[in-house]
Amino acid sequence: MEKETLKKIFEFLEENEGHKTPFLWKHINNIPLTEKDLNIDGNLDLTETDIELLPDGLKVAGNLTLTQTDMKLLPERLKVFGDLYLNYSLIKSLPNDLKVGGDLDIEGSDIESLPSGLKVGGYINIINSKLKRYTDDELREMVKPGFIKGDIIRS
Repeated sequence: MEKETLKKIFEFLEENEGHKTPFLWKHINNIPLTEKDLNIDGNLDLTETDIELLPDGLKVAGNLTLTQTDMKLLPERLKVFGDLYLNYSLIKSLPNDLKVGGDLDIEGSDIESLPSGLKVGGYINIINSKLKRYTDDELREMVKPGFIKGDIIRS
């Protein structure tokens, strides 16, 4: 289906039926995002996509999966109320204000340190990552005044 046809369908559904135009459609097609668009009600799975950027202030009520994406940076003010999966991603650092309500999975990533202020409500998986060189105590100290509530999984 042609891009212009899809655009018209989404516009019709939003204006006449009250259906929200999909976040990814707007983002990929450079359609301005509203504050409401930045609040994803469920999961957002971008596994193996070529997406490179997400907008600042994104809030995901479920899980956010960025496994094997082309992204190199996470947006500022990112909040994930579920789990955040960054397995084998190109991301090298995390923003200072990152909040993850569930687990943080950075297995196989190139992330070399954790930012102060990082909040993880579940466990953090660092298997095959550059963070394995640190002790659990060093990792927990890195994030202060933030926290990692769960275990640190190394193998």
